[in-house]
Amino acid sequence: MADLDVLNAIIAPEAEALGLALVRVAFFGGESDPTLQVMAERPDTRQLTIDDCAALSRRISEQLDALEEAGRDPIDIAYRLEVSSPGIDRPLTRRADFADWAGHEAKVTLKEKLNGRQRFNGLLAGIDGDDLVTIVDKEEVEHKLPFDAIDTAKLVLTDKLIAATIPLSSDGADELEEEGQD
Repeated sequence: MADLDVLNAIIAPEAEALGLALVRVAFFGGESDPTLQVMAERPDTRQLTIDDCAALSRRISEQLDALEEAGRDPIDIAYRLEVSSPGIDRPLTRRADFADWAGHEAKVTLKEKLNGRQRFNGLLAGIDGDDLVTIVDKEEVEHKLPFDAIDTAKLVLTDKLIAATIPLSSDGADELEEEGQD
């Protein structure tokens, strides 16, 4: 349906042009609800505002529309574009994510079993120079997982994670008017 490497090559420069870091590009939903999901964040806050989402969505749409008009559409079916922040219990997709979020709980699923296991839950201890992600389970067993073997990884929502997440400023929120209000 869609080549994620091609989509990443199209979308990453659009995010970077807005000062955003691309977290994940995914295509899911099959034929019933095909969705191109783009997650990005501001490197300084690890969050995304509504204005950031709208700006990135417009830039991506313009690029994909231009490619379609040129007969080089990277997605051969109708789909929905979804641009969002990664959220608090975010996916871990980049090597730097495993270093940045060390000390927090995570769930990791491998593409194939390693030593008889495919799923690992525990405290994320980081990533070393050999691209081995370390996770320590509740029995205090340390597991070294090759980065390239990881299928999915995400943070687990905990009080510690909530406390570590910097909230967006609410300055000006009291000045917003509801639709239809004079």
